[in-house]
Amino acid sequence: MYGNVIHVFFMESAYTGTMKTYDFTDTIHACYIGYITQAIVNNLAPLLFVLFMDRYGISLEKITFLTTFNFLTQLCVDLLSAKFVDRIGYRTSAVAAHVFCMCGLVLLAVLPSVFTNAFPGLLTACIFYAVGGGLIEVIISPIVEASPSEHKASAMSLLHSFYCWGSLAVILCSTLLLRLFGTAHWQILPLVWALVPALNIILFCKVPIRTLNEGKAGMGIQNLLHSPLFLVFFVLMIASGASELAMSQWASAFAEKGLGVSKTIGDLAGPCMFALLMGCSRLYYGKMGDRLDLLKYIRISSLLCLASYLLASLSADPVIALCGCGLCGLSVGILWPGVFSLASLHMPKGGTAMFALLSLAGDLGCTAGPTLVGQVSAACNGSLTSGLCCAVVFPLVLIIALALLGKTGKQV
Repeated sequence: MYGNVIHVFFMESAYTGTMKTYDFTDTIHACYIGYITQAIVNNLAPLLFVLFMDRYGISLEKITFLTTFNFLTQLCVDLLSAKFVDRIGYRTSAVAAHVFCMCGLVLLAVLPSVFTNAFPGLLTACIFYAVGGGLIEVIISPIVEASPSEHKASAMSLLHSFYCWGSLAVILCSTLLLRLFGTAHWQILPLVWALVPALNIILFCKVPIRTLNEGKAGMGIQNLLHSPLFLVFFVLMIASGASELAMSQWASAFAEKGLGVSKTIGDLAGPCMFALLMGCSRLYYGKMGDRLDLLKYIRISSLLCLASYLLASLSADPVIALCGCGLCGLSVGILWPGVFSLASLHMPKGGTAMFALLSLAGDLGCTAGPTLVGQVSAACNGSLTSGLCCAVVFPLVLIIALALLGKTGKQV
C-alpha cells in the first residue's frame, strides 16, 4: 500500500511521453498525500518557532499568536467551505487547497527575510497554508467517502493514518536536517516540503473524482443544526479533537519535564511516540475494520482514552506517566475518522456541509483542549499534571455522547 503511494507520488506525476489512465486507486493515493500535506503545514512551523524567536527577535506572545491564528483561519475556512465547496466542485477545491499550501510554504521560506520586521512575513505565510490546510481537512474526507469502496470506515481510518505518518516524517526529517546542516539555512526546509503539495496539484488535476449524493442537494446547514442526531456527532467531534490535542500539544513539554531530557529527545519521546501510536491505531482499523464493530471500537477507545489521561496525570512515576501519554495516542486514533464514518453512515444525506461542520467542530476541540490544559496548568503554578487531570472531562464527554448516540441513532 505505502509503496504504491510513493510510486504514484514520484512517478505518475512526471511526464512519461504516454497518456496514463487514472482510476479511483490513484484518487485515494492523492488523498493520502493530501493528508501528508496537511501534516506538513501544521507541524513544520512549530519546529522553527524557537529559531524565529532567536533569529528575528519575535516575542513569545507573537509566536503564540501564529498558532492561534492558524487555528482561527482553519475554523473560518471550515465554516465558509460548507457554502462554497459544492458550488465550485471537489476538484477545484482540492487543487486550490494544495496551491495555498504550496504558496504558504514557499512564503514561509522567503518573506521573513524580505520584511524588515519578520513577523508580518510569517503571518502572511500562515494565512496561505492555514487556508490550504483547512480546505484539505474539509474536502479530502468527502472525496474518499464518495469513491467506490466496500469498507468506507476502514478506508477513512487508513486515510487519516497518513496524517500521523506525515507528522512523523516532518518531525524526524526536519529535526535530522537541522541537526546535520545547522539552522543557518533553515529556509531549505519549507522549500523542500513545498514539493509535496506541488506534485499533488498535478495528480488532483487528473484523477477521477465523485461527489457525495452525486449532484443531489445535501441536508444543508440549517437542517443539520436542527437535527438532534447531528448535534450529537458535533459534540463527539469537539470531544475527539480536544482529547487528541490536549495531550499531543503538551507531550513534548511533559516528556522534558517528567524525564529531564533535551528538547530533541523530548520531541521523540513525546509527540513522535504519540503520533506513531495514533497512526498504528488508524492503520490497524484500516486493515481490520471490516471485521470490527466501529461503534464498539470507538466506545472501547474512549474508555482507554479516559484511562490514559488518568494514568498520565495521577501517576507519581514519570515513565509510567509518559506511557499514559503514548497510550492516549493509541486510544484517540480512531476517534476523528471514526466519527466521520459514523456520521456518514447514520446521515447519508448530510453531504459536504456535514463534513465541513464536523471539521469545524473538530477544530473547536483542537483549540479548546490545549487551551484548557495550559490555563489550568498556569493557574496551578505550572503543574502540567493538574492541567491534564482537568482534561479528563473530554473523554468523559465522549463516553456520554456515545451513550446518547445509541438512543438517538437512526439513518437520516
